[in-house]
Amino acid sequence: MTSTSTDSEEVERLIESPGLAGALESERFKTFLDHVPIAIAVSELRDPEIIVYANPEFERVSGLGVSALEQQSWDILEGEAVDEPNSLSLVTAILESSDRVGRFKMQGSDSPVIVDLHSNVIEDDAGTPTYRLVALVSAGPSELDPQSLEARVREKDTQLRELQHRVKNNLQMITALIRMETRNAAAADQTGYERLAGRVASLALLYDALALSEHEEEIDLGVYLSQIATAVMASHAVEGVRLDLRVDTYPVSINVAMPTGLVVNELLTNALKHAFRGREGGTITLHSVVDGNGCTVMVADDGVGLPAGETWPKRGRLGALIAESLKQNANAQLDVSSQPESGTTVTITFKRSAAAAPK
Repeated sequence: MTSTSTDSEEVERLIESPGLAGALESERFKTFLDHVPIAIAVSELRDPEIIVYANPEFERVSGLGVSALEQQSWDILEGEAVDEPNSLSLVTAILESSDRVGRFKMQGSDSPVIVDLHSNVIEDDAGTPTYRLVALVSAGPSELDPQSLEARVREKDTQLRELQHRVKNNLQMITALIRMETRNAAAADQTGYERLAGRVASLALLYDALALSEHEEEIDLGVYLSQIATAVMASHAVEGVRLDLRVDTYPVSINVAMPTGLVVNELLTNALKHAFRGREGGTITLHSVVDGNGCTVMVADDGVGLPAGETWPKRGRLGALIAESLKQNANAQLDVSSQPESGTTVTITFKRSAAAAPK
């Protein structure tokens, strides 16, 4: 729910409050309205109708001080309709309409702002119209104020990057805690802990890559996979095992990068732990190659191959769910081949149109 819709609901609840006409005569209630973050002004329905109260937020949005507003008619307000070519003027909308009556641009005390106008007549307990309550709910900075828009974009960008930085730091801390727990775990449990730590670490790398990207919705898959490979090789170093790494630049959406990175992390970890048992070493290959049709990611080893009757990923395991996510998010094709004593090769192929970030 947007902040504008939330503010509009607050206005509706205020207007529908029982005994509102009597409350508007109370100084205590006016003190309450002084601290409401919605621009509110009240007029008394007499001849002539005059404004008898305006809170500080109304002064800011209208660009008029309380001394200029109170005891004046609504004619003192200026605003230009922005949502409909034939909308009523701001003053006419206040006097002749009810509920949300339009969107207007007002000058404001800081800079031009766009507001949704609400205007309602408040009746006393006897049903006699007594007051008019007008609320201006901010709908954002004026489209004619590029400096304010640019400032808002910069602020949101800074907040997003701070959030990404915190998420990355939290993921790194979780990874460290899991690895600490691994050292204290029984041997049978250590493999599961290490896999979990590797998955969390790959997500931390993803957020790091996203924070450094010039485009918020996409990252370079080649760079990301090379970072994962470096991290996995460092965490599970096996003497005599070398990495054959080749990656091309390829921008993809985060929905493609995340499952691809998790799958590659899984395959590299499996290879380092199982592919070279009983051997002095070997080669793990990670290639991410781009052509006119899209990208092919290959993870292979020249090790002992999968045990007889075993496939990857195993059904019912998290690896299978990750692989399925990759197929769904990028329409990826996943091919697995393994030969005894010749190694295992997993190839992930997806088309450029499927992997591209949404526009």
